[in-house]
Amino acid sequence: MRRRSLIIAVPAGLVTLAACGDDDSGSSSSASDSASPEASASSSAPPPPKIVDGPLPAITAGTKFDEKPTVAKGSGEPSKDLAVKTVIAGGGKAVAEGDFVSANYLGQVWQSAKVFDNSYDRGTPLVIQLAQGSIIDGWRYALTGKKTGSRVEFSVPPKWGYGEQGNEQAGIKGTDTLVFVVDVQDTFNARSSARGKEVPQDDAALPKVGTNTNGKAPSIEVPDAGAPKKLVAQYVLEGDGAEVGAQDSVLVQYKGVVWDGGKEFDSTYSRKQLTSFSLQQVVKGWSQGLTGKKVGSRVLIVIPPDLGYGDNPPQGSGIEKDSTLVFSVDILAKM
Repeated sequence: MRRRSLIIAVPAGLVTLAACGDDDSGSSSSASDSASPEASASSSAPPPPKIVDGPLPAITAGTKFDEKPTVAKGSGEPSKDLAVKTVIAGGGKAVAEGDFVSANYLGQVWQSAKVFDNSYDRGTPLVIQLAQGSIIDGWRYALTGKKTGSRVEFSVPPKWGYGEQGNEQAGIKGTDTLVFVVDVQDTFNARSSARGKEVPQDDAALPKVGTNTNGKAPSIEVPDAGAPKKLVAQYVLEGDGAEVGAQDSVLVQYKGVVWDGGKEFDSTYSRKQLTSFSLQQVVKGWSQGLTGKKVGSRVLIVIPPDLGYGDNPPQGSGIEKDSTLVFSVDILAKM
Protein backbone atom coordinates (compact mmCIF):
# COMPACT_ATOMS: atom_id res chain seq x y z
CA MET A 1 0.00 0.00 0.00
CA ARG A 2 1.60 3.26 -1.10
CA ARG A 3 1.33 6.54 0.74
CA ARG A 4 -0.99 9.09 -0.71
CA SER A 5 0.17 12.61 -1.26
CA LEU A 6 -0.40 15.16 1.46
CA ILE A 7 -2.38 18.36 1.14
CA ILE A 8 0.27 20.71 2.49
CA ALA A 9 0.54 24.31 1.40
CA VAL A 10 3.81 24.95 -0.43
CA PRO A 11 5.21 28.48 -0.09
CA ALA A 12 5.78 30.51 -3.24
CA GLY A 13 9.53 29.94 -3.29
CA LEU A 14 9.29 26.23 -3.95
CA VAL A 15 6.27 26.60 -6.22
CA THR A 16 8.51 28.77 -8.35
CA LEU A 17 11.25 26.16 -8.28
CA ALA A 18 8.80 23.45 -9.23
CA ALA A 19 7.23 25.51 -11.98
CA CYS A 20 10.60 26.03 -13.60
CA GLY A 21 11.64 22.41 -13.38
CA ASP A 22 11.57 19.87 -16.17
CA ASP A 23 8.26 19.04 -17.80
CA ASP A 24 8.59 15.37 -16.89
CA SER A 25 8.75 16.11 -13.17
CA GLY A 26 5.14 17.02 -12.55
CA SER A 27 3.78 13.62 -11.57
CA SER A 28 4.30 12.43 -8.03
CA SER A 29 4.82 8.80 -7.05
CA SER A 30 3.15 9.31 -3.70
CA ALA A 31 -0.43 8.86 -4.85
CA SER A 32 -2.16 6.04 -3.04
CA ASP A 33 -5.29 4.02 -2.68
CA SER A 34 -5.24 4.49 1.11
CA ALA A 35 -6.87 7.24 3.13
CA SER A 36 -4.61 9.47 5.17
CA PRO A 37 -6.22 11.80 7.72
CA GLU A 38 -5.94 14.78 5.41
CA ALA A 39 -8.75 17.30 5.25
CA SER A 40 -11.60 17.21 2.79
CA ALA A 41 -11.32 19.98 0.27
CA SER A 42 -14.91 21.12 0.52
CA SER A 43 -16.19 21.68 4.04
CA SER A 44 -15.70 24.77 6.18
CA ALA A 45 -14.29 24.35 9.66
CA PRO A 46 -16.78 23.58 12.45
CA PRO A 47 -16.40 25.24 15.86
CA PRO A 48 -13.78 23.74 18.20
CA PRO A 49 -14.94 20.54 19.89
CA LYS A 50 -15.33 19.86 23.57
CA ILE A 51 -12.57 17.45 24.57
CA VAL A 52 -13.57 14.59 26.87
CA ASP A 53 -11.81 11.53 28.33
CA GLY A 54 -13.90 8.83 26.69
CA PRO A 55 -15.32 6.40 25.98
CA LEU A 56 -12.54 4.85 23.93
CA PRO A 57 -12.04 1.20 22.90
CA ALA A 58 -9.24 -0.84 24.43
CA ILE A 59 -5.90 -1.38 22.73
CA THR A 60 -5.60 -5.16 22.99
CA ALA A 61 -2.20 -5.79 21.36
CA GLY A 62 0.78 -3.77 20.17
CA THR A 63 0.68 -1.70 23.33
CA LYS A 64 4.22 -0.28 23.19
CA PHE A 65 5.13 3.02 21.58
CA ASP A 66 5.54 2.67 17.81
CA GLU A 67 4.18 -0.89 17.74
CA LYS A 68 1.25 -1.45 15.41
CA PRO A 69 -1.76 -1.55 17.75
CA THR A 70 -4.81 -3.76 17.65
CA VAL A 71 -7.89 -1.86 18.80
CA ALA A 72 -11.15 -3.39 19.99
CA LYS A 73 -14.50 -2.55 18.47
CA GLY A 74 -16.21 0.43 20.04
CA SER A 75 -18.68 -0.49 22.77
CA GLY A 76 -22.00 1.28 22.75
CA GLU A 77 -22.44 4.74 21.33
CA PRO A 78 -19.36 6.91 20.80
CA SER A 79 -19.08 10.37 22.26
CA LYS A 80 -20.48 13.25 20.25
CA ASP A 81 -17.46 15.21 21.50
CA LEU A 82 -13.78 14.61 20.79
CA ALA A 83 -12.62 11.84 23.17
CA VAL A 84 -8.85 11.99 23.73
CA LYS A 85 -6.58 9.87 25.92
CA THR A 86 -2.80 9.97 26.31
CA VAL A 87 -2.01 6.25 26.51
CA ILE A 88 1.76 6.74 26.79
CA ALA A 89 3.07 10.12 27.94
CA GLY A 90 6.20 11.21 26.10
CA GLY A 91 8.79 13.59 27.43
CA GLY A 92 9.80 15.37 24.24
CA LYS A 93 8.84 18.62 22.55
CA ALA A 94 5.26 19.84 22.79
CA VAL A 95 3.31 19.92 19.55
CA ALA A 96 1.81 23.28 18.58
CA GLU A 97 -0.92 23.94 16.05
CA GLY A 98 0.72 24.74 12.74
CA ASP A 99 3.63 22.35 13.39
CA PHE A 100 4.47 19.51 11.06
CA VAL A 101 4.28 16.24 12.96
CA SER A 102 5.91 12.93 12.16
CA ALA A 103 3.77 10.09 13.45
CA ASN A 104 2.79 6.48 12.96
CA TYR A 105 -0.94 5.90 13.20
CA LEU A 106 -3.80 3.49 12.77
CA GLY A 107 -7.36 4.51 11.97
CA GLN A 108 -10.50 2.40 12.19
CA VAL A 109 -14.27 2.79 12.30
CA TRP A 110 -15.86 2.79 15.78
CA GLN A 111 -18.89 0.70 14.90
CA SER A 112 -17.13 -2.07 12.94
CA ALA A 113 -13.46 -1.91 14.02
CA LYS A 114 -12.65 -1.91 10.30
CA VAL A 115 -9.11 -0.56 9.85
CA PHE A 116 -9.19 1.87 6.94
CA ASP A 117 -5.57 2.99 7.08
CA ASN A 118 -2.32 2.62 8.99
CA SER A 119 1.25 3.76 8.49
CA TYR A 120 2.90 0.89 10.37
CA ASP A 121 2.51 -1.52 7.47
CA ARG A 122 3.98 1.04 5.06
CA GLY A 123 7.09 1.38 7.22
CA THR A 124 7.08 5.17 6.83
CA PRO A 125 5.61 7.63 9.33
CA LEU A 126 3.14 10.22 8.17
CA VAL A 127 4.51 13.77 8.09
CA ILE A 128 1.75 16.34 7.92
CA GLN A 129 0.97 19.84 9.13
CA LEU A 130 -1.49 20.36 11.95
CA ALA A 131 -3.21 23.20 10.14
CA GLN A 132 -6.76 23.82 9.04
CA GLY A 133 -7.22 22.52 5.53
CA SER A 134 -4.22 20.20 5.74
CA ILE A 135 -5.64 17.55 8.07
CA ILE A 136 -8.98 16.66 9.60
CA ASP A 137 -9.83 18.86 12.54
CA GLY A 138 -9.94 15.95 14.99
CA TRP A 139 -6.19 15.48 14.58
CA ARG A 140 -5.49 19.19 15.06
CA TYR A 141 -7.38 19.38 18.34
CA ALA A 142 -6.34 15.97 19.71
CA LEU A 143 -2.59 16.33 19.14
CA THR A 144 -1.98 20.01 19.92
CA GLY A 145 -0.13 20.21 23.23
CA LYS A 146 0.92 16.56 23.26
CA LYS A 147 4.64 15.77 23.56
CA THR A 148 6.80 13.77 21.21
CA GLY A 149 7.19 10.21 22.38
CA SER A 150 3.48 10.06 23.29
CA ARG A 151 0.87 7.57 22.15
CA VAL A 152 -2.52 9.25 21.84
CA GLU A 153 -5.85 7.51 21.24
CA PHE A 154 -8.86 9.55 20.19
CA SER A 155 -12.28 9.23 18.59
CA VAL A 156 -13.45 11.68 15.96
CA PRO A 157 -17.15 12.27 15.24
CA PRO A 158 -18.01 13.09 11.60
CA LYS A 159 -18.17 16.82 12.34
CA TRP A 160 -14.41 16.91 13.04
CA GLY A 161 -13.59 14.11 10.60
CA TYR A 162 -14.72 13.76 7.01
CA GLY A 163 -18.13 15.35 7.54
CA GLU A 164 -21.45 14.22 6.16
CA GLN A 165 -19.86 13.20 2.87
CA GLY A 166 -17.55 10.65 4.54
CA ASN A 167 -14.66 9.24 2.54
CA GLU A 168 -15.90 6.80 -0.07
CA GLN A 169 -12.39 5.76 -1.05
CA ALA A 170 -11.74 4.53 2.49
CA GLY A 171 -15.20 3.06 3.03
CA ILE A 172 -16.04 5.72 5.63
CA LYS A 173 -19.68 6.77 5.79
CA GLY A 174 -20.85 10.24 6.75
CA THR A 175 -22.20 8.87 10.04
CA ASP A 176 -19.02 7.02 11.08
CA THR A 177 -17.06 7.96 14.18
CA LEU A 178 -13.38 7.22 13.67
CA VAL A 179 -10.85 5.90 16.19
CA PHE A 180 -7.17 6.74 15.83
CA VAL A 181 -4.07 5.60 17.69
CA VAL A 182 -1.16 7.95 16.97
CA ASP A 183 2.47 7.58 18.02
CA VAL A 184 3.95 11.10 17.88
CA GLN A 185 7.59 10.74 16.85
CA ASP A 186 8.67 14.31 16.17
CA THR A 187 7.44 17.83 15.53
CA PHE A 188 8.87 20.56 13.30
CA ASN A 189 8.29 24.27 12.91
CA ALA A 190 10.01 27.42 11.65
CA ARG A 191 12.55 27.17 14.50
CA SER A 192 13.68 23.67 13.52
CA SER A 193 17.19 22.87 12.30
CA ALA A 194 19.17 19.86 11.18
CA ARG A 195 21.16 18.41 14.07
CA GLY A 196 23.70 16.17 12.42
CA LYS A 197 27.42 15.76 13.04
CA GLU A 198 29.56 18.63 11.76
CA VAL A 199 31.57 17.76 8.64
CA PRO A 200 34.82 19.65 7.83
CA GLN A 201 34.49 22.21 5.03
CA ASP A 202 38.05 22.13 3.72
CA ASP A 203 37.66 23.11 0.08
CA ALA A 204 38.51 26.82 -0.20
CA ALA A 205 36.95 26.90 -3.67
CA LEU A 206 33.48 26.14 -2.28
CA PRO A 207 31.08 28.21 -0.18
CA LYS A 208 31.19 27.84 3.61
CA VAL A 209 27.88 27.28 5.37
CA GLY A 210 27.17 28.06 9.01
CA THR A 211 26.68 25.16 11.40
CA ASN A 212 24.29 26.78 13.89
CA THR A 213 21.36 24.61 14.98
CA ASN A 214 19.22 27.25 16.68
CA GLY A 215 16.62 27.54 13.91
CA LYS A 216 18.13 30.73 12.52
CA ALA A 217 19.33 30.99 8.93
CA PRO A 218 22.91 29.76 8.50
CA SER A 219 25.46 32.04 6.90
CA ILE A 220 26.64 31.27 3.37
CA GLU A 221 30.05 32.67 2.46
CA VAL A 222 30.73 32.45 -1.28
CA PRO A 223 34.43 32.54 -2.23
CA ASP A 224 35.83 35.14 -4.58
CA ALA A 225 36.48 32.56 -7.26
CA GLY A 226 34.92 31.02 -10.31
CA ALA A 227 31.83 28.89 -9.82
CA PRO A 228 32.13 25.12 -10.31
CA LYS A 229 30.83 23.81 -13.62
CA LYS A 230 29.39 20.63 -12.12
CA LEU A 231 26.86 20.02 -9.36
CA VAL A 232 28.20 20.10 -5.80
CA ALA A 233 26.25 18.41 -3.00
CA GLN A 234 28.11 17.98 0.30
CA TYR A 235 27.22 17.51 3.93
CA VAL A 236 27.67 20.42 6.29
CA LEU A 237 25.96 18.52 9.11
CA GLU A 238 25.54 14.78 8.52
CA GLY A 239 22.41 13.29 10.07
CA ASP A 240 21.74 9.67 10.90
CA GLY A 241 18.25 9.33 9.42
CA ALA A 242 17.02 7.42 6.40
CA GLU A 243 18.45 8.22 2.98
CA VAL A 244 16.27 10.31 0.69
CA GLY A 245 15.25 8.50 -2.49
CA ALA A 246 14.76 10.06 -5.91
CA GLN A 247 10.99 9.49 -5.64
CA ASP A 248 10.61 10.91 -2.13
CA SER A 249 9.13 14.11 -0.80
CA VAL A 250 10.96 16.01 1.92
CA LEU A 251 10.29 18.64 4.60
CA VAL A 252 13.06 21.25 4.65
CA GLN A 253 14.46 24.55 5.78
CA TYR A 254 16.55 26.23 3.10
CA LYS A 255 18.31 29.39 2.05
CA GLY A 256 19.42 30.27 -1.47
CA VAL A 257 21.95 32.83 -2.71
CA VAL A 258 23.44 33.66 -6.10
CA TRP A 259 27.11 32.74 -6.52
CA ASP A 260 28.00 36.09 -8.06
CA GLY A 261 27.70 38.55 -5.18
CA GLY A 262 26.14 36.15 -2.65
CA LYS A 263 22.75 37.90 -2.69
CA GLU A 264 19.92 35.96 -1.04
CA PHE A 265 16.94 35.34 -3.33
CA ASP A 266 14.83 32.88 -1.34
CA SER A 267 14.62 31.49 2.18
CA THR A 268 12.19 29.60 4.39
CA TYR A 269 13.79 31.38 7.34
CA SER A 270 12.70 34.77 5.98
CA ARG A 271 9.17 33.49 5.44
CA LYS A 272 9.14 31.77 8.85
CA GLN A 273 7.53 28.75 7.26
CA LEU A 274 8.87 25.29 6.45
CA THR A 275 8.28 23.87 3.02
CA SER A 276 7.79 20.42 1.52
CA PHE A 277 8.20 19.17 -2.01
CA SER A 278 8.71 16.09 -4.14
CA LEU A 279 12.16 15.59 -5.62
CA GLN A 280 10.36 14.96 -8.90
CA GLN A 281 8.96 18.47 -8.92
CA VAL A 282 12.04 20.67 -8.55
CA VAL A 283 14.97 21.63 -10.71
CA LYS A 284 17.49 18.88 -11.43
CA GLY A 285 20.12 20.36 -9.14
CA TRP A 286 17.80 19.97 -6.15
CA SER A 287 16.67 16.45 -6.99
CA GLN A 288 20.16 15.18 -7.79
CA GLY A 289 21.74 17.02 -4.88
CA LEU A 290 19.39 15.68 -2.21
CA THR A 291 18.99 12.11 -3.48
CA GLY A 292 20.97 9.79 -1.23
CA LYS A 293 21.41 12.33 1.54
CA LYS A 294 20.29 11.45 5.08
CA VAL A 295 17.40 12.92 7.02
CA GLY A 296 18.67 15.21 9.77
CA SER A 297 21.43 16.64 7.57
CA ARG A 298 22.38 20.11 6.37
CA VAL A 299 23.56 20.00 2.78
CA LEU A 300 25.45 22.52 0.66
CA ILE A 301 24.21 22.42 -2.93
CA VAL A 302 25.89 24.42 -5.71
CA ILE A 303 23.78 24.29 -8.86
CA PRO A 304 25.25 25.22 -12.25
CA PRO A 305 22.90 26.92 -14.73
CA ASP A 306 22.21 23.77 -16.78
CA LEU A 307 20.79 22.06 -13.66
CA GLY A 308 19.01 25.19 -12.40
CA TYR A 309 17.16 27.87 -14.30
CA GLY A 310 19.56 28.34 -17.23
CA ASP A 311 18.49 31.25 -19.39
CA ASN A 312 14.91 31.28 -18.00
CA PRO A 313 15.01 32.33 -14.32
CA PRO A 314 11.72 33.01 -12.47
CA GLN A 315 10.40 36.46 -13.22
CA GLY A 316 10.95 38.85 -10.32
CA SER A 317 13.26 36.47 -8.50
CA GLY A 318 16.36 38.64 -8.80
CA ILE A 319 18.18 35.74 -10.45
CA GLU A 320 19.92 36.64 -13.68
CA LYS A 321 20.23 34.35 -16.67
CA ASP A 322 22.84 31.58 -16.45
CA SER A 323 23.36 32.08 -12.72
CA THR A 324 25.01 29.53 -10.47
CA LEU A 325 22.93 29.07 -7.33
CA VAL A 326 24.06 28.14 -3.82
CA PHE A 327 21.73 26.54 -1.27
CA SER A 328 21.92 25.45 2.32
CA VAL A 329 19.24 22.78 2.85
CA ASP A 330 18.22 21.22 6.18
CA ILE A 331 16.46 17.88 5.55
CA LEU A 332 14.07 17.66 8.49
CA ALA A 333 11.95 14.70 7.42
CA LYS A 334 11.15 12.36 4.58
CA MET A 335 7.48 12.30 3.66
